[in-house]
Amino acid sequence: MIVSWNWLAEYVDLKMSHDDLVDRLTMSGLNHESTEPVGSDRAIDLEVTSNRTDCLGHIGVAREISALFDIPLNIPEPLPQSKSDSIEKYCSVEITSPETCGRYVARLIKGVKIAPSPVWMQQRLQTLGIGIVNNVVDATNYVMFECGQPLHAFDFAKINGGKINVRNALADEEFRAIDHRTYQLDDGMCVIADALVPVALGGVMGGADSEVSDATTDVLIEAAYFDQLAIRIAARKLKLHSPSSFRFERDVDAANLDWASRRVCDLILQIAGGELLDGCIDVGQKPSKPEPVTLRLGQLERLLGIEIPTDFVAPTLYKLGLEIQSSNADSITAIPPSWRKDLTREVDLIEEVGRIYGFDKIPDNVNVPMAASYRPTADRVIDKVRRVLTAAGFDEAVTPSLVPKPWSDAFSPWTPSPPLISSQPMLGVLEEYSQNIGAVNLLRRSLVPSLMEVRRINEYRSNSDVNLFETAKVYLPVGESQIPDQPAKLAVISGRDFYAVKGAIETLFHHINPAVTLAIAECEHELLDNSQSAELRIGEQVLGWIGAASRSAKKLFGLRSDVTVAELDLALLEHCAVLTPRHVNQSSFPPVTRDFNFIVENGVRWAELESTVRSAAGPLLESVQYRETFRDETRDGPNRKRLLLSVVLRSADATLTGQQAEEVCNSIISQCASKHEASLVG
Repeated sequence: MIVSWNWLAEYVDLKMSHDDLVDRLTMSGLNHESTEPVGSDRAIDLEVTSNRTDCLGHIGVAREISALFDIPLNIPEPLPQSKSDSIEKYCSVEITSPETCGRYVARLIKGVKIAPSPVWMQQRLQTLGIGIVNNVVDATNYVMFECGQPLHAFDFAKINGGKINVRNALADEEFRAIDHRTYQLDDGMCVIADALVPVALGGVMGGADSEVSDATTDVLIEAAYFDQLAIRIAARKLKLHSPSSFRFERDVDAANLDWASRRVCDLILQIAGGELLDGCIDVGQKPSKPEPVTLRLGQLERLLGIEIPTDFVAPTLYKLGLEIQSSNADSITAIPPSWRKDLTREVDLIEEVGRIYGFDKIPDNVNVPMAASYRPTADRVIDKVRRVLTAAGFDEAVTPSLVPKPWSDAFSPWTPSPPLISSQPMLGVLEEYSQNIGAVNLLRRSLVPSLMEVRRINEYRSNSDVNLFETAKVYLPVGESQIPDQPAKLAVISGRDFYAVKGAIETLFHHINPAVTLAIAECEHELLDNSQSAELRIGEQVLGWIGAASRSAKKLFGLRSDVTVAELDLALLEHCAVLTPRHVNQSSFPPVTRDFNFIVENGVRWAELESTVRSAAGPLLESVQYRETFRDETRDGPNRKRLLLSVVLRSADATLTGQQAEEVCNSIISQCASKHEASLVG
């Protein structure tokens, strides 16, 4: 945000030096970028953070200076004189898209004379680098840079029917902007239309057909509040950015519309003449008053580390625009101003007091008591994932969110919807494959393809022993105009075989929640080998997929060696996680180990047999271990196999007797025979 020194002097007495001013502004949060002389003025470039949209106008910066230097702030109170003729006789306003436009204020001035704006106004706008147009347009720009509220002036004679309709654009509707280019609109964009056609793209740019010209005599003044996201989407999609869209994207003060409208009308009457019609049209929802916030004075020293005089606090908050509702020796309750939507908590007020008092007054070695803050469950689960997989020999990877079309098509297990397309493709990557894979411009629907590319790069560099995992978001479309779902996923890729990777995932689950049983179901996907792949489930919920990469997958990604991949839903991991450390007593009695060699049909899965063994063994079972699979048609017959497994039995109360162990073994043999037609090798 560039501000003019001479312009600021209209609101506060700038008795301080330039260096002192920019130093104090920098320490309070408005970082000074540069200062350039412009004629007899100075253009001061300040960095305004996204939460301080009130400082996107000179009055907001002047308010900061007033509080920092304890000097009066002078804000003009516009009281334009109007005639008895009412605006409602000539104009009407309707909002049919309240989701994109919350409030609209209109005033009408008749009989203006278009001419160059006065020299003082031109000089101030030129200091900011703003082009000069005419007295009416320059007045709207002047007020925008004065208070941060964008405004627009229409040639009222070009408004068909004298009617303003704030609505969503029609599908493929065309709009000719004041840059004299024609844009094709989407139905989610907000337009200001008359009785026939759009006359402005709401919050972004006015239309060429209704712009103020030398022939204009009547002007309709617009002050409106538009939805941030709608303006951001429209401006970026059309590549049509303006100072107005810049402010609307970051939010403006909806309570300031009437002041800005009166202010610009007052200026136009002064420099362009004309008569202001009585009243204004104010439609939409007026903003509610912010909730009061209580600041406990004792918290100032606890959080800032220094003692701040009690009599400094309330006046400082008042100078920043807060309404002091009540105060006593222990606390102050204040209502934040409408232009400070970032002030919602006690700590926000403490920060305001601290930055105005001066963070530079806090010694480097100040003793501020610290306490561990609460960590969300998602962060704690991801930490555990990192610890377990790192201990298992995996390294963490970070890959871009954009992928080319062949990769996106290769694996999308979470949604069948087509991927979202980014308007800004990623450049400077994958140069050697750019002709084959096309643009890298699709938001990923899975992490696996990106990890396969990382594996390929490492193979190319002779780093064959690379085992990787990544925790990141994927982007799943839910509708044309809606924000996509962005669930977090865990993906793994390894040169180890299917069983080793499955074991790593089971180990992870044992650390997340030992009581969770990981079920396995059949899975078919072109990326995965049908003979070594599975869908992972927790109860009826799909956790993810695991499998060895198929031949076609290895060919697509240029892999020379076999790899195993997996992708899991972190939200489901978080849901079943037990993160409180628990003590488990270890039995002091010896275990009993028994081996079983079952003959079963080829279609019987190990997971099914394991589940039956666990159920049959009951509470004395300590572990079940798969040993191997053996096939011999001569001995066992066609389509049959042997599954060798070991079970460990142990009691926490006493040494198991031979009879107890025999009863458990008989139960296992009986239930496996009943459910899977399994026979024990003699």
